[in-house]
Amino acid sequence: MADHTYDYDVLIIGSGPGGYVAAIRAAQLGLKTACAEGRETLGGTCLNVGCIPSKAMLHASEFFDAAANGTMAKMGVEVTPKLNLDAMHAQRIDAVTSLTGGIEFLFKKNKVDWKKGYATFQDAHTVKVGDETVTAKDIVIATGSSVTPLPGVEVDNDKGVVVDSTGALELAQVPKKMVVIGGGVIGLELGSVWRRLGAEVVCVEFLDEILPGLDGDIRKEARKIFKKQGIEFKLSSRVTGVTIKGKTATLTLEPSGGGEPETMEADCVLVSIGRRPNTEGLGLEAIGLETNKRGQIEIDHEFRTAVEGVWAIGDVVPGPMLAHKAEDEGIAVAENLAGQTGIVNHALIPNVVYTWPEIAGVGLTTEEAIEKMGGDKAKVKIGKFPMMANSRAKTNHEPDGLVKIIAEAESDRVLGVWAIASVAGTMIQQATQAMEFGATSEDIAYTCHAHPTHSEAIKEAAMAVQGKPIHI
Repeated sequence: MADHTYDYDVLIIGSGPGGYVAAIRAAQLGLKTACAEGRETLGGTCLNVGCIPSKAMLHASEFFDAAANGTMAKMGVEVTPKLNLDAMHAQRIDAVTSLTGGIEFLFKKNKVDWKKGYATFQDAHTVKVGDETVTAKDIVIATGSSVTPLPGVEVDNDKGVVVDSTGALELAQVPKKMVVIGGGVIGLELGSVWRRLGAEVVCVEFLDEILPGLDGDIRKEARKIFKKQGIEFKLSSRVTGVTIKGKTATLTLEPSGGGEPETMEADCVLVSIGRRPNTEGLGLEAIGLETNKRGQIEIDHEFRTAVEGVWAIGDVVPGPMLAHKAEDEGIAVAENLAGQTGIVNHALIPNVVYTWPEIAGVGLTTEEAIEKMGGDKAKVKIGKFPMMANSRAKTNHEPDGLVKIIAEAESDRVLGVWAIASVAGTMIQQATQAMEFGATSEDIAYTCHAHPTHSEAIKEAAMAVQGKPIHI
């Protein structure tokens, strides 16, 4: 039951992966719970216009590409694909509708009240949601993030020429040429979709390599694979402006370090340079809560903000902007609110890029591991195993990629695992769990792996740390 002075024990602002999970867990623990959400559907960016719909398009486009590029023919399945983009969009929408409805069902099942509207703080225990004023003993900010704008470039998703990630999911036809501004996860995933469906794709990245934050070897290998697939890269380049004439965009580019500008034309430009926390309109000034230089809300280890009774999780706080990180934080903050001990190991948050093949990693990069060891490379051991030597990858005609394991030389404790493979996102979970329990490379090497599976590459990479892989 709620404290007699408040409407609810806890109010969650936002129903994304962090918010809706926090609400359900809080309700399970006996707290009277409400969740404020301004969208017409629950699930936040991830479910409505992010992780889920993009995976539906990625999966469908993989089938089309396998038929179009001859992969299926090599396996004796001869087909001539015909693209029905409307049907492809329809299956995407169906997946989203089903899952958003599922969360609404779970709210009803767990007696979570959905307050429809955007919430604004009146004080530390009071928010206004639409025309309704709601009070709660504790309030959790889980408002997520939105697309970072690029100065001088105006996004208009309705016109379909200059779009963000939301607009890129809704394109009514396959572009002849798409320029992706930003070589991060979202740009490469969505760029991959339209490349597979027939678009010429050019990726412009400010840095000298794609996929910042990932292991150096993995970044370079990934770019080689994408280039082989037909994606062109312009690294160390920045877009200084975009002009539109009719259905054609003209981009102005110049070297990141300065130099002569050049122009490039495209019929679709995807702006994908990152995301920023959603704090605008929350009324944080009403409770005296300031954000840091990155616009994030600072928290302690228990997810408390500087204001008593106000908590925060997910993309709006420091750390990787990942749905599963937000989900774990949602469970943890709910348990803290209920007087339990909620724990998230932020050192072991797996990262997955859902391209083909997938790219995944957990823990430290090689560069970070060496830095941790005081810059002494001899204190770090590395084992690698190529997917082309893996029997299941061979039978599936999936030769691209590798597994890389980084371990501390003295203790053999695994510091990081990185993989490029068709099912790297699933494979990385084994590594995450092993590292959670403090595994050594020897522990992984001498754990029996089913044959033939892609995961055997992890076993072989672990054996390679000791210099004794079997199949290379």
